[in-house]
Amino acid sequence: MAVKSLNLHPLKPFEMKHMIDHSKIIKKAWEGYDPTKIISKIEDISAMVSTNHVFRITFEDEDIIIAKFSYFGKYEHFKEDHRIIHALSNNLLYPFENLLAKSLLKNNRVYTYHYKHGKSDAWVVFYNPVRVMQRLPRRLEETHIRKFGQQIGKFHKACSKLRNVLPKSSKTLRTDIYTLMERIEEDEKQFGTRAQADLIKYHCEQFLKNRLKTNAASFETIPVFIDWNIGNFSVTNKLELYSRWDYDWFRMSSRMMDFYFFSRVVSNVGDRTVFSYIVNPMMEDRFIMFLEEYHKVNPLTADELRFLKEGYRFFILNYVIKDGNYFFSEQYAKKLRAEAYDIYLPSVDRDFDADKLIDALKIKETKAKK
Repeated sequence: MAVKSLNLHPLKPFEMKHMIDHSKIIKKAWEGYDPTKIISKIEDISAMVSTNHVFRITFEDEDIIIAKFSYFGKYEHFKEDHRIIHALSNNLLYPFENLLAKSLLKNNRVYTYHYKHGKSDAWVVFYNPVRVMQRLPRRLEETHIRKFGQQIGKFHKACSKLRNVLPKSSKTLRTDIYTLMERIEEDEKQFGTRAQADLIKYHCEQFLKNRLKTNAASFETIPVFIDWNIGNFSVTNKLELYSRWDYDWFRMSSRMMDFYFFSRVVSNVGDRTVFSYIVNPMMEDRFIMFLEEYHKVNPLTADELRFLKEGYRFFILNYVIKDGNYFFSEQYAKKLRAEAYDIYLPSVDRDFDADKLIDALKIKETKAKK
């Protein structure tokens, strides 16, 4: 019989932040990797939006690497994700063979370090520095949008070809939703009022119901990075994907899990310092333009477009409500969760219209499907 962990309420990252000496742990992590190479400087280069920290490490011989320090999720999932990403990076063929940031290996495996002391629990992975060419502008022009659609279509296709040779993942969309539902049953007060807890339960049930309705179990499972934004990838002067880094929300799932963030990249408001997660970008003509180009390269189905709404719903339920306190900085976690209750969840079924996208792409269905 499986025994549930009794540690139901681990310290939140912003609580751990004040208890942990990041530099000391990074030095310990590096000693476990190569104690003969001496660190001379550790600089925090984090974006300060999430609880994850990124450090630039300079050695006495002036070599440089990047360290990612995380408290988000579980160490086992962190280790598993980086193992899959390494296999993906190693197996991608031209033109994506050098796209992904490379983790450092030891004994032919991705090296990760697990720090556990009392209630503190964190982990570290090291990367080679990423080569960066050009960043897309904060607000894309039509040329950028169309080229981005084509490039992402090709990248998803390349990932799809590797789906049978990558390590298996233990995370699924359903397991994350069931975990959220269990947490509500255990202690609904941690999610706010009774009405807010009921709202979450309702949307969890809607997700599970509509997942069946859209036949999502038949969708291909590929590596998806979910969090695409103008700050975590670069392109060539021909607008071809050149490099991608920052793997906070990586998972093996349907390609449709990436699309909400693609809609944000191409949205009319563009990249913003202060952000929200409204559903509206997926209804913009600019997103349709992106979909048209993607669809030419890597055709989409009507059911997949219908599932876009569920991908968005899952993102809000899982990454904003379930794990928001463990991922976003305290200020953002509070803001986003309040907006999830007041704006995001009420808008899911009201403001998203899959038929608009299906019609725009001229996807024909049998009458039975309608």
